[in-house]
Amino acid sequence: MNGAMQFVIITGLSGAGKSQAIDSFEDAGYFCVDNLPPELVPTLVDLFRREGSKVDRVAIVSDVRGGEYFGRLEHVLDELHERGVEHTIVFLEASNEALVRRFKETRRRHPAAEGGRVIDGIRRERRLLAPLRERATLVIDTSDISIHELKARLNRDIIQHSRRTNIVFAVVSFGYKYGIPIDADLLFDVRFLPNPHYRLRLRPLTGLDDEVREFVMRSPETSEYLERLFGLLDFLFPRYAAEGKAHLTIGVGCTGGRHRSVTVAQLIGERYEKQGYYTIVRHRDIARDA
Repeated sequence: MNGAMQFVIITGLSGAGKSQAIDSFEDAGYFCVDNLPPELVPTLVDLFRREGSKVDRVAIVSDVRGGEYFGRLEHVLDELHERGVEHTIVFLEASNEALVRRFKETRRRHPAAEGGRVIDGIRRERRLLAPLRERATLVIDTSDISIHELKARLNRDIIQHSRRTNIVFAVVSFGYKYGIPIDADLLFDVRFLPNPHYRLRLRPLTGLDDEVREFVMRSPETSEYLERLFGLLDFLFPRYAAEGKAHLTIGVGCTGGRHRSVTVAQLIGERYEKQGYYTIVRHRDIARDA
């Protein structure tokens, strides 16, 4: 494939927002195809690899609506890899509760329910898609985000991101009082660090503010912790990349997710971004209790 071409495959759970996702790529000028059977993917690739093709950005949606044909998507991905076709896989998911609510609101039939209950279709589809989720470049849980937030994240993390690497490292700050991120592969607890919340001047600020960052970094414990943490990540990151893992999500948590975890997550992202890794930093709970 032309080195400049971007080929994005959107898949995931029914009701998780795939139609809204492909709208984002269409708005950005991608050639888009919704509900494309996997067996037609190589044909589409060959079409745009022809000399003279002016299409250099393509996004497709392929999911269980393809019925019996969908089972071939993994084989097609293997074929693309063997042919040296670079591609990005975006996997959208949501909690069972959120998906059931969405199907009730729209009164649509779940494609994997086979005439039964929606929840049974969701569980069946989740099992079917588990191998694809493992291969995804980017996994997005849409349970608690709006359509606008989903589009903004896709625009930031995929559409406007110019570099292409084999692995994406996502760093997510969060508050333990709001629950652990369900997609985290590694979790780091920074609640032992000095808490800016107890300084009235710092409380309304966040870990993105210089004053809070300086307060957190002033502690000798923070310096020692980061030295040990970076040593561990320096050891792990190249090995995860060499293994062929497509994405790794690192959760950094403090009590409320506004101060210490935000500062540390930013530091992790900045360090590995400078090292050339495809790094995404997200602050899940930074706007809570503002």
